[in-house]
Amino acid sequence: MSTPALHEAISKTFDVSWVREQFPSLQLKVNGQQAAFLDGPAGTQVPRQVVDAVQKYFLEANANTYGAFLTSRRANDTISGARAAMADLFNSSPEEVVFGQNMTTITLGLARAIGRELKPGDEILLTVLDHDANYSPWKTLEEKGVVIRTVDIRESDCTLDLEDLKSKLSAKTKLVAVGYASNAVGTINPVAEITRLAHAAGALSFIDAVHYAPHGPMDVKALDCDFLVCSPYKLFGPHMGTLYGKREHLERFKPYKVRPATDAVPECWETGTQVQELIAGIHAAVEYLAELGRRCDPSAQDRRSALLAAYRSTVAYERTLVTRLIEGLLAIPGLRFFGITDPKRFQERCSTVSFRLAKGTPTDAATFLGERGIFAWDGNFYALNLTERLGVEKLGGVLRVGLVHYNTVDEVERLLIGLRDFSTS
Repeated sequence: MSTPALHEAISKTFDVSWVREQFPSLQLKVNGQQAAFLDGPAGTQVPRQVVDAVQKYFLEANANTYGAFLTSRRANDTISGARAAMADLFNSSPEEVVFGQNMTTITLGLARAIGRELKPGDEILLTVLDHDANYSPWKTLEEKGVVIRTVDIRESDCTLDLEDLKSKLSAKTKLVAVGYASNAVGTINPVAEITRLAHAAGALSFIDAVHYAPHGPMDVKALDCDFLVCSPYKLFGPHMGTLYGKREHLERFKPYKVRPATDAVPECWETGTQVQELIAGIHAAVEYLAELGRRCDPSAQDRRSALLAAYRSTVAYERTLVTRLIEGLLAIPGLRFFGITDPKRFQERCSTVSFRLAKGTPTDAATFLGERGIFAWDGNFYALNLTERLGVEKLGGVLRVGLVHYNTVDEVERLLIGLRDFSTS
């Protein structure tokens, strides 16, 4: 589809101009050129609502919790409101939402708690495709004699080898940890099927939804997963992490914590004083998505319905952008692409792509683009097992482009021009 035709199709279904007006940082310029934030997988920009919510907390509710005075009560309300908002995002109860420093810290703490109940010879199943934050925390349990097994990929399209996963599941498997979507190559894993397989083997399921969350709706009830974690800073919010855990598991496993801290779920999992101003920002980020959903579908009555409406629109919009992006990338001579390229299978991927150019290193290309105001990442993005498996780790990894719903087709075209110029310069 030509660029003018894309513009026309997009304008009929998605008001990207309104979206971009919500994000003040998108006005940044580099060397006189408008910045193109194609670095979403490492952290998205935040809408004005998030900035305002953080400021409002400091001005009106800056106190520790459970005090007998106004600002402390407001701090309590800040946390409970954000918990309810994240529950709507997860489709869970608020009592199953845990806030933490970040996904990595949450996972390390949870792995340690679950590890209390594991014995030598018990097995945990991980994958080559995952961010290392969903690998190393579980691998540390080898210290207890836990056996770590790793599911391989199909290199041709960077998808998980489900037959390999099935062959490695056994009665010894106690937990299966898998990413919802790859932060390196965009593959969306069949997490509902993987959870079903894990449960059939008597194992728990842990889903890293950090990369998936900006690109599709989460429904922990439909997935029937035991744990799911995401990071609001990749979901248009501040730098924190959030965990969904089935209440029965949050009550069963015992977190490491200080003695005076409550034993009540979910607070017992939230070690130390929380970053409450950022929790206010998390709530605002969810409300931004809900507001977008109501604009896309005015019939959406409650927050969960509005969030689903937002995702229906953003998924379709991002699919349009990534279709043009991949088409343009594959036309660049000598480019090596990692992941799914067949448009008929784009429901199996999100709008994150990685590749290597025939010329230079990924860092060279990222630097060239950066000077033109086009922000893209290079390296391994902590998906170390994957870059090693693909044979590119020692070569500087890959160049990664991540589109979210505030990006535009014009930015995609600027990127493609920049890559072609770099390749021929």
